[in-house]
Amino acid sequence: MNVAVNDPAHAAAKAAGAPRQRPIRVVLAKPGLDGHDQGAKVVARAMMAAGFDVRYTGLRQTPEQVRDAALAHDADVIALSSMAGAHLSFGERLKPLLEAAGLGQRLWIIGGNIPAADHPALKALGFAAVFATGSSLDAITAFIAANAGGAQGAANDPKAAAAPHRSAR
Repeated sequence: MNVAVNDPAHAAAKAAGAPRQRPIRVVLAKPGLDGHDQGAKVVARAMMAAGFDVRYTGLRQTPEQVRDAALAHDADVIALSSMAGAHLSFGERLKPLLEAAGLGQRLWIIGGNIPAADHPALKALGFAAVFATGSSLDAITAFIAANAGGAQGAANDPKAAAAPHRSAR
């Protein structure tokens, strides 16, 4: 069952902190002309192993394509993987599209080859977290689980929390 983005029952359950009835839905996109996707694929596999429902959009996505994928998948999390240096301009173009589509309160995260000097600007745009190259896969999935309302299955399993450290490198 796909819950509509504007479904009042879904919004009320999320606001009340009700347990999730489905896995966390993540849309993972590669923005702009970025053609390096091996890291994104590793992160996507880690998210799936954590019990998330992940849709990887593939390479060279426009802000409109990211918004459309997030709407189509009713994404709880909109994740970008950027290795090409266009993260700020892409984020500036993406933010008004997500807000106009009613996705402004979803969890936005970004990772990749992003200079530390750009992290505050990305957070000011609305990204809840910036994961630099080499970030722990466990840290990424734990952040999502904690900030997108928690997931069913592995993300809530104490044994999964004790899993060995995995890196996105």
